[in-house]
Amino acid sequence: MTAPDGRPFLRHAVATLAYRAAKVLRGYPEATVETRVGPATRSPRELLAHLADLMQWAESLARGEDRWQPVTAGDWAAQRERFFARLAALDAALAAPPPQAAPPEQIYQGPIADALTHVGQLALLRGLAGAPVRPESYARAEITAGQVGAEQPPPRAEFDGDASARRRDGPPK
Repeated sequence: MTAPDGRPFLRHAVATLAYRAAKVLRGYPEATVETRVGPATRSPRELLAHLADLMQWAESLARGEDRWQPVTAGDWAAQRERFFARLAALDAALAAPPPQAAPPEQIYQGPIADALTHVGQLALLRGLAGAPVRPESYARAEITAGQVGAEQPPPRAEFDGDASARRRDGPPK
């Protein structure tokens, strides 16, 4: 049995997902939301709809159910709104007294981890569309449990370039 103290960490993970998703979705080139990079890939709009579906599933797990009910993808703005509404509902379920719910680890390893992957895909697709997301030190970002809306604090430590690239004068000191 999982200790109930895993829920605060899970709420922070949900806030982290909200922060990263908001950054990727802010200024997303809407002319490209139907673009597919291959025949077996999702468009950005379909990815966003899937993100909302994942958060709805996560909420059901947090409330002691296990219900997967994908919703037919609507337009970009509606799916963006639905995603953040589902994040808020998930956070509220995690903040409530714990019912007989799925363990926090299961909620994280399923819908939350999957959602982080898809936010990364959206960031990649945005870059391919010529509107890359500016890198930042996410460890320094102002992320707080319960802060799960589309409006997020401004980045604290954005930078140019690739933090993983080797410097010309050798490895970082």
